[in-house]
Amino acid sequence: MRQTTMAKPAEVERTWYVIDGEGQTLGRLATTAAHVLRGKHKPTYTPNVDCGDYVIIINADKVNMTGNKLETEKYYNHSGYYGGLRVRTAKEMKEKYPVEWVRRAVQGMLPTTVWEMFSASTFWFTPETNIRMQHRNLWN
Repeated sequence: MRQTTMAKPAEVERTWYVIDGEGQTLGRLATTAAHVLRGKHKPTYTPNVDCGDYVIIINADKVNMTGNKLETEKYYNHSGYYGGLRVRTAKEMKEKYPVEWVRRAVQGMLPTTVWEMFSASTFWFTPETNIRMQHRNLWN
């Protein structure tokens, strides 16, 4: 009889994944990144241990949306003050804030638990293609 292997926090080995967002759909990119951030691609996945890997998404400004979602999809922010509701369309978010646009999609795919805070610190976005991988040891 085989025994299920449960990962321990000290035994987790993390690797770096670079995902190119050029030409990809926003939702599919976000689910792929969330899948890797949670560690569900590993055979030693354990729900109560943070066994995910590091993710860097490049070309965040070249991610697409299908259909007419760029005009109809809305993003809401509130400052906390009266009349402080700010509404932006997906087209406006893509043009002005592409990194925040992709970050919100990935964070929306992650569970809203204590692990959300840890997973949010293990992924980075950049609108450029050039990334400096020699500095990745500073991010550990």
